[in-house]
Amino acid sequence: MVLTNQSDLSEKIESIKNKLITNYPDTDVTMIDKAYELANKAHGDQRRRSGEPYIIHPVAVADILADYQMDVETIVAALLHDVIEDTDVTYEDLEADFNGEIAYMVESVSKMTRMKYQTKEESQAEYIRKMVLSMTNDLRIIMIKLVDRLHNMRTLEYMSSQKQIEKSAETLNIYAPIANRLGIQAIRAELEDLSFSYLKPKEYQTIEHDLRITDNERTEYIDEAIRAVKEILDTAGIEAKVYGRTKNIYSIYRKMKNTGRKLDQIYDIFAVRIITKNIADCYVALGLIHTKWHVVPTKLKDYITVPKANGYQSLHTTVIGPDGNFLEIQIRTEEMHERNEYGVAAHWKYKEGRGMSKGKEKRYDDSISWIRQLINWTSDIKNASDFVETMKVDLLNEEIFVYTPQQDIINLPSGSCPVDFAYRIHTNVGNHCVGAKVNNRIEPLNYELKNGDLVEI
Repeated sequence: MVLTNQSDLSEKIESIKNKLITNYPDTDVTMIDKAYELANKAHGDQRRRSGEPYIIHPVAVADILADYQMDVETIVAALLHDVIEDTDVTYEDLEADFNGEIAYMVESVSKMTRMKYQTKEESQAEYIRKMVLSMTNDLRIIMIKLVDRLHNMRTLEYMSSQKQIEKSAETLNIYAPIANRLGIQAIRAELEDLSFSYLKPKEYQTIEHDLRITDNERTEYIDEAIRAVKEILDTAGIEAKVYGRTKNIYSIYRKMKNTGRKLDQIYDIFAVRIITKNIADCYVALGLIHTKWHVVPTKLKDYITVPKANGYQSLHTTVIGPDGNFLEIQIRTEEMHERNEYGVAAHWKYKEGRGMSKGKEKRYDDSISWIRQLINWTSDIKNASDFVETMKVDLLNEEIFVYTPQQDIINLPSGSCPVDFAYRIHTNVGNHCVGAKVNNRIEPLNYELKNGDLVEI
């Protein structure tokens, strides 16, 4: 919906309030009206590069966050996130009119952009450093920044070519990986595709065109696969939702570049997803699928038993499906699916609104443990540029899985050494680490760990 006038904006505010009430029935949504009125008055006649009233931007950010089931304080802070930076409204005003929690979030978002350094590189590096450090205080701040960037990327066409390239590169290198590490796959995928469309427009348009002209053929094949999977599950009495999904364009481009294959040689462009009621049914469904079709052994992944660092859980398998074509199938529960798509945002309503079980709380803490680890690793790095380079290594690296002597599984970035493992266990373990055994052999502390290694500090 394009917001063009006051009536559209009012309608959108009502929609935001309805989403909040759905997710948090006891929430006082009058704060939303109050925040909108303040932001609308404060921004006044300010315009975006598109010529639209500036208020459209914070309303759009608030609306996206409501879709991600964030709480009322986050939505209010989103509506107000630019008032300290761009208007006469002060921190004290927000604290008096709302509360210190909201004022703090707005001030934190504003501080990231109100910085002046001698060079552009210094300014950008310090901005990114502050953004990451803010996550240790309140993850809702980074949610606002991610969605702020998402909406700005959606409207990047109105910026100069140079700004488009700069913002897209920053988004692809920093924001999309952060969204990925926080497990917010929907935001990650859209940020990647929007950035890619500006950074490599010819490649983007080529893949988009090729996908479009094969859409009917692809849809027919996926529909046939879905019917076959449903029949298998229905016969066994497994209750599940089954649907198809296609990789985002940037993921396809990366796969083509990494493998040297053409589009028609990438067999996991599309997949069938099975959403079950419980974990037991996930494994039963997997067995039924393998009974029906030949499996590709190297493509079987159990991310339920061993989740990814961002909390992602699912069973992945590739089979020789209908008509002898490769078919990737992903199997997960409804709760896993919600967490896979919305990441830490999916936890918020349980953590703050409806209570979180010990199991859910542990998964929430595990999914953000990398932030604390990153801060520990980089606490002694004074130069902001060095901090950003170190962070990029952590964000962009693939994962490995190693074992403690107690057979607990620890995930680390590829290229990690025993010292990294020690700090993942606990800061004190890392600080006092003097030696390590890997697979019962003494190894140097800079030894590069591999998947399946047993590590003892």
